[in-house]
Amino acid sequence: MTAPIRTGLIGYGLSGARFHAPLLAAEPAFALVAVATRKASEVARDWPGARVLSQDELLADPSLELVIIATPNDSHAALAERALLAGKHVVVEKPFTLDSAEALRLDALARERGRCLTVFHNRRWDGDFLTVRQLLEQGRLGRLFSFESHFDRFRPQVKARWKEDDVPGGGTLWDLGAHLIDQALQLFGMPEAITADLGRQRTGARATDWFHLLLRYGELRVLLHSGSVVHEPWPRFVLQGEADAWSKYGLDPQEEQLGAGLRPGMAGWGIEPPERSGRMSHGGIVPGLPGRYEAFYRQLAVAIAGEGPVPVTAESAAQVIRVIEAAERSAREGRRIPLPG
Repeated sequence: MTAPIRTGLIGYGLSGARFHAPLLAAEPAFALVAVATRKASEVARDWPGARVLSQDELLADPSLELVIIATPNDSHAALAERALLAGKHVVVEKPFTLDSAEALRLDALARERGRCLTVFHNRRWDGDFLTVRQLLEQGRLGRLFSFESHFDRFRPQVKARWKEDDVPGGGTLWDLGAHLIDQALQLFGMPEAITADLGRQRTGARATDWFHLLLRYGELRVLLHSGSVVHEPWPRFVLQGEADAWSKYGLDPQEEQLGAGLRPGMAGWGIEPPERSGRMSHGGIVPGLPGRYEAFYRQLAVAIAGEGPVPVTAESAAQVIRVIEAAERSAREGRRIPLPG
């Protein structure tokens, strides 16, 4: 039997504690043996077998094969580079970097070093997104004219945290927008052009808390939207095709389930209640596919063994950064920005 991949986690905030550590624990191919964080008591409570180290100690530990970076966005690139230079395989929380050229440079470094580098775009494995992909692959909507995707919240109060500060990588475009853009690129590839409107709506807002992106693909229009003061939620997805339309409310349940202690393999994992199923305009209810975040680390184990690709390529994650950069430029200059290739 192959020994588990010895893994170190840098950062034990929401991403590290709710997503990465539990998903690692659900995959026997990995062993979480070290965490770099100031939250030593929380690690001791949740993962008593893991050592708590400084970032420098963790990166220098020769026994670690994989390093997961779940830190503030502006530190991703530097830590990923250090981990690759130390000979580790690397997982970076999304967004990959804050500069698309730097993302491609890290991709090249990983190839040069013969290490796996991947980015945690976990919402490729949301159940509703998997259902959307299946509908399009089956051609059930016919010729598609519009695709609308919302990630709205009701959070009227600005919180004192880096994600809501006016810092590089702060604001909802880099946070929620990275998810919506990645999903759109997975379905349709890079757009021809983007038009973006970014806003700070809440009292005391220090960073973007509202965005509306229009991506152009020939006749197809893709709308990606997020608001922070949304009492009455919009549909999560609305797709309008020549043959039919499909819409769905509500977010994939896996984040909420992880927070409640549910894990992959347990009863109900990744399954939304039937009343949240999407509906066709003419074809009735479409039962949603279950979500499967566990697929990320399962595929990563295969890649580290040299038997398949990484779950999310660094190149595809760099494309997300290109679109965010273009969106910021569009909003700043008040015009449509072309995105060739």
